[in-house]
Amino acid sequence: MKHLGDILVEAEIISKKTLERALVRQKEGKQRLGVVLEEMGVITEEELAEALGTQFNFKTVKNFIDHSFPQDLLDLLPSDFAMNKLVFPLKQKDSMLAVAITDPFDMETIEMLSRITGFQIIPVIATRHEILDAISRYYLKSPVRIDSSDAILIVEDSAPVAAVIQVALAKAGYQVLMAVDGLEGLKIAISERPRLIISDSNMPRMDGFGLLRALKANPMTSEIPVIMLTSKASSEDEQKALEYGFIDFIPKPVQPLRVVSRVKRALELTRKYKR
Repeated sequence: MKHLGDILVEAEIISKKTLERALVRQKEGKQRLGVVLEEMGVITEEELAEALGTQFNFKTVKNFIDHSFPQDLLDLLPSDFAMNKLVFPLKQKDSMLAVAITDPFDMETIEMLSRITGFQIIPVIATRHEILDAISRYYLKSPVRIDSSDAILIVEDSAPVAAVIQVALAKAGYQVLMAVDGLEGLKIAISERPRLIISDSNMPRMDGFGLLRALKANPMTSEIPVIMLTSKASSEDEQKALEYGFIDFIPKPVQPLRVVSRVKRALELTRKYKR
């Protein structure tokens, strides 16, 4: 199998010098080469998908969102699995199921797909954006918004607590989205792309830690900052939350002024980081 970097150099998408710099970054950050090259801004998602298809001898697919997908095909994959793994069913024939994927290295997901569906899986490479758009349209029944820059998503199973936060943020001028647990929060995060998420740590179906893991695993939501909301307010709990990847920590009982100030601080930190 050819190396991805060699394929991109031969196609004259990147230079040998760019590849050398990317390999250094890859070694330092322990990321896959394609991710590094995308972060450097030297290749597009489409170019990466084509190169991965060439590397693994997989077919690629483009512009499939407007195709017709029957419900019985969509029902082969649970929506939660499709969102978490960023996969989409394309066509089923006989004992085979063609599935759009972004990461051909992820053989575990391909094996899981086979176990879940009972079919032989034929991986087809597609871009993250196209798969996400298809999931949003056919599973979530809503269009993907490219930028909900004013939206704050509250993920909280306690209606009184959620109401206090919602009123405080609305008075401060923020658009507020609501979810009652981590699973619903993940669906909204994918379809709406909020600017920030405030999530309770302890919820049914998917807790705050599970939600953060799912968000970080999806390239389309991995950069959304998440503030943890919890009744456990010790310094050890706060340290655990920050080490896990939450950008901040809000203890209960909720104080409206504290919520607004923490949100403002988190957004300011995010802006500074992106500069």
